[in-house]
Amino acid sequence: MSRRIVCLRHGQTLWNVEHRFQGHTDIPLDETGVAQAARAASLLASLRPTMIVSSDLSRANDTALALGRLVGLDVSVDKDFRERGGGAWEGLTRGEIAERWPAEYVAWEAPDGEPVPEVAERVGAALRRWAGKLDDEGLLVVASHGAALRLGIAHLLGLPQELWSALGGLGNCSWSVLEEGRKGWRLLEHNAGTLPEPINSDDTPEAAA
Repeated sequence: MSRRIVCLRHGQTLWNVEHRFQGHTDIPLDETGVAQAARAASLLASLRPTMIVSSDLSRANDTALALGRLVGLDVSVDKDFRERGGGAWEGLTRGEIAERWPAEYVAWEAPDGEPVPEVAERVGAALRRWAGKLDDEGLLVVASHGAALRLGIAHLLGLPQELWSALGGLGNCSWSVLEEGRKGWRLLEHNAGTLPEPINSDDTPEAAA
């Protein structure tokens, strides 16, 4: 066995349902999201995690706490696992964004938001930092956000930026599993825990399709 990371996206929020860009805005889980977090915890507990860390935003932290309570682990918090900052887009629907910023919508780059390469570097570095705290056969669960995790995973795998779009998005309370091998990290599972369905996320329209 090698060190592994489970990248777990938070449960559903009202803004997910309304297709609003959440970014750094602290939106709580809705009733469905709480149930999703409990279900994910019951499944992931069988993997016997040895460490849990989450974004400082409540939707991710509460998702992590559901697992922590079940397996008897404390949850550490790291704001480097926050979602991509959306600037003026936060709180707006995709339709509102497309109407007000048509060119930026196509590129999915908020004029005052956080650039994609910076998010990938931030989250990828945090994944490496926390994985470095694991024992040789340890398993880290990171509760974070859709775009942040997809970009962080791509960065951790060493994919060139032109291939980042090859990774699809993550559904609410779905996860990806990474394992450290002799030649670096590899992706074992992606968007596990759910049947294919539309993804409501701050991620690109293509990743959320």
